[in-house]
Amino acid sequence: MAWDEIRDADELTRMFGTPSYRAANKDRSALHPLDIRWLSESPFCLIGTADADGRCDVSPKGDPAGQLARVLDSTTIAIAERPGNKRMDGYRNVLANPFVGINFFIPGRGDTLRVNGRARLIKDAPFFEDMTVKGHRPILCLVVDVEQIFFHCAKAFMRSKLWEPDTWDPAVMPTVSEITKAVMPDSPESLAELEKYYGASYEKQLYQPQEVPADSQ
Repeated sequence: MAWDEIRDADELTRMFGTPSYRAANKDRSALHPLDIRWLSESPFCLIGTADADGRCDVSPKGDPAGQLARVLDSTTIAIAERPGNKRMDGYRNVLANPFVGINFFIPGRGDTLRVNGRARLIKDAPFFEDMTVKGHRPILCLVVDVEQIFFHCAKAFMRSKLWEPDTWDPAVMPTVSEITKAVMPDSPESLAELEKYYGASYEKQLYQPQEVPADSQ
């Protein structure tokens, strides 16, 4: 199909114009006290990674505010990893390509805090104790050496009305159990078993350590 494709940066500039002084100069290379305050109040972030070939992944991370991200110094932050699905797509990417892009959210706020930098996977460190939630230390931490940090405006949230409860309709899609069974019909679990798995006990397991098979150690 012959679409009208943009092929160079100059064409983008002709379409959009040049950014204002404020937009062009808002990024910094070290944490401001307000960045630190934002990180302490954020319970949720999205982490973008790419493998050695540039194929991308975006992974959500969430913890109680004050436990999601820890500031280690003016250019270094740590993000805790908790029990999950064990795919580790983003972490495998970091081992091949250390560059990450992270967006930190505060519920109800349209503006966000963006952090770009180089990441490392840390198995243990003294600061893990300070990131303990419900008696459980992080499995590992993604430690990010900050190269660029800036606040992003609220336009996307204003357009989407994301935080306006009147626009919310969780029932617009089938349940997670129904979706799982529909997209993975060969999955051995029945729909009833999936509904039990994603039921009341699901939240109780959020911080519980997971068993690692002996043959994988």
